[in-house]
Amino acid sequence: MKKYIVEFIGTFFLVLTVGFCVLGGADLAPIAIGSVLMVMIFAGGHVSGGHFNPAVTLAVWMRGKCDTKDVVPYWIAQLAAGVMAALVVTAVKGHPTFGPSHYAVGTSLVVEFLYTFALAWVVLNTATAKGTAGNSFYGLAIGFTVMVGAASVGKLSGGAFNPAVGLGVTLMGLTKLSQLAIYLVAELAGGAVAALAFKATHEAGE
Repeated sequence: MKKYIVEFIGTFFLVLTVGFCVLGGADLAPIAIGSVLMVMIFAGGHVSGGHFNPAVTLAVWMRGKCDTKDVVPYWIAQLAAGVMAALVVTAVKGHPTFGPSHYAVGTSLVVEFLYTFALAWVVLNTATAKGTAGNSFYGLAIGFTVMVGAASVGKLSGGAFNPAVGLGVTLMGLTKLSQLAIYLVAELAGGAVAALAFKATHEAGE
């Protein structure tokens, strides 16, 4: 249960920060979002692995570093955190007056897949690989990956790279419901392909 609580807390503050940054028009939104992910990973990574993202949980499970019995509870905790964060943000800020953003389907699929792949790839190589075991930089590396993605393609797709974030921003009214399906498909595929790429480039046990 401790692991699931940690996954809820970390995901909650990630989605909460995304919502407040977007609704508040924060100029430094990518830095804030990447930073909150970094600090939450440092705070809870030793307990749960610090996934805070269903696509990352999928990748870590496929890589063999997450017990099968934990996958669905992790997903439930992460998605529930996204819902709760959305409720808090809308209670404080209300729904956006500018209406949900519209993103091109093809572009969204491509960039969400690519940067979720990058995120999961970094997680697998810095937080689960034998060669980087015990390092002190994994949270920074993972947070910076999200920051880079948000700054690079946030205006093209919303820059979720995380189904829990996608669910949260949809409930906040920041994106159309149809965008959530794009997030789910592209991001879970990105996590899965990252796991396959990791296994193809590492020997068993590495």
